Amino acid sequence: MSAVLLDTHVWAWSLTGHERISSEALTAIVRADIVYVSPITFFEIAQKVRLGKWPAMDSLVDRLPSLLADQGGQAAAFTPVIAVVAGSLDWPHRDPFDRFIAATALQRKLSLISADRVFDGIVERIW
Repeated sequence: MSAVLLDTHVWAWSLTGHERISSEALTAIVRADIVYVSPITFFEIAQKVRLGKWPAMDSLVDRLPSLLADQGGQAAAFTPVIAVVAGSLDWPHRDPFDRFIAATALQRKLSLISADRVFDGIVERIW
């Protein structure tokens, strides 16, 4: 069984228009048996909407859990081990959202679908 984890921007783009997602990433998503989104992604989107930094997601933020379900995706488990790994990663990148997403991919042994090269060398990234 194959599974992938979507970075926050990839999941948001899947909700607002696929044209920004690479063909390789779309293929990996379609072929995956399970598509996960980290719970930290919900927090990241909600916070950025609250701060006015992501107006495109404003009309969707209250429906995010049901939208993921409608897409057939699943929220990845958020565990104490993932939190410890996120805080302990020997990685200079300080963004807490990215650290939790990377830790989730590492702990669950998932490829990460992301346009963000900051993950290279930390997790297997598909783009």
